[in-house]
Amino acid sequence: MKGFLSQRGIPFTEIDVSRDAAAAQDLARRTGRLAVPVTDIDGNLVVGFDPEQLEHYLAQARNAAAPPFGASVADARKITASRGLPAVSGAYIGAVKPGLPAAAAGLKPGDIITRIDTATVSSAADLDQALSGLEKGARIRITFVRDGSPRQAEGML
Repeated sequence: MKGFLSQRGIPFTEIDVSRDAAAAQDLARRTGRLAVPVTDIDGNLVVGFDPEQLEHYLAQARNAAAPPFGASVADARKITASRGLPAVSGAYIGAVKPGLPAAAAGLKPGDIITRIDTATVSSAADLDQALSGLEKGARIRITFVRDGSPRQAEGML
């Protein structure tokens, strides 16, 4: 975990729960577990070493000041697999907020975003990362799949 965060230049505080009883109690209360790596990123807990989940929450933390996209997303592979469908990579849209860029671009729940401009989107974390460097007012081209057909839309953040 330390190597993962250090490689990305992310500052962190390490707490040894074997030496800090209050931290151990807080960890047990929040996760129901003890003695596994637990990472708290702005209140989002990652239990164990899950690089995909870590990247997702780190991207969210970086995006805190970025313009909102207006869509709730999850990893498309997990959603399609859970429904017995062929696995598809991308960011699966679960909900779209009216009046925000995702809705203005015509995205709908069930769409799977596969690219933002030239950046490939294989997961929700990839979408977060693709949007993180963009500023309010930026025009973007969104490539997505709807009902099995590839489509494109343009939007503005």
